[in-house]
Amino acid sequence: MDKILISACFLGEKVRYNGEVKRLSHPLITQWSKQGRLISLCPESAGGLPTPRPPAEKQPNGQIIMTTGRNVTQAFLSGAQRALALCQQYQIKYALLKESSPSCGSSTVYDGSFTNKKIAGQGVTTELLRHHNILVFSENNIEHLAKLLKTG
Repeated sequence: MDKILISACFLGEKVRYNGEVKRLSHPLITQWSKQGRLISLCPESAGGLPTPRPPAEKQPNGQIIMTTGRNVTQAFLSGAQRALALCQQYQIKYALLKESSPSCGSSTVYDGSFTNKKIAGQGVTTELLRHHNILVFSENNIEHLAKLLKTG
C-alpha cells in the first residue's frame, strides 16, 4: 500500500509559522490515516525553524526571506532534504502538501512582496520532491491523488 507524505499542519499539528492549525478535514484523510498510509512532516519545522515565527516568502531570486529580513533559505532547504529522506526511507511516491507555502506550494506561492499576492510557482520542498519523481499534490487536488492511488 502506497504511503503519502503529508504536511503536518493538515493533521492538526501546530507547526505553521503563526502557530495556527490548518487541519484538512476530508474523508480521504480519515481513510488514509486509518490505513496507516500517512507520513507526517512539516519541512519548515524539520529544517529547524521555531513555531511561531515571522512569515517568510520565496523571493524572485529563489531566496526565502522572513518579514524581519532574515534569510532562512538554508532552513527551508534543510527541511526539504528531510522530506526527501523520509520519502526515500518509506519509498513514498506521493505527497500532499500545503498550497502557497514557500516550502510546500505545488502550483502557487506568495510573490515575495509580503502583500498577500500569489503567483504561479513551487515551494522548495515541492521542487526537490518533483526533481526526484515524487508526485506532489495540494489540498486543492486531493481527489486526483486518490484516483492515482486507485490506479497506481
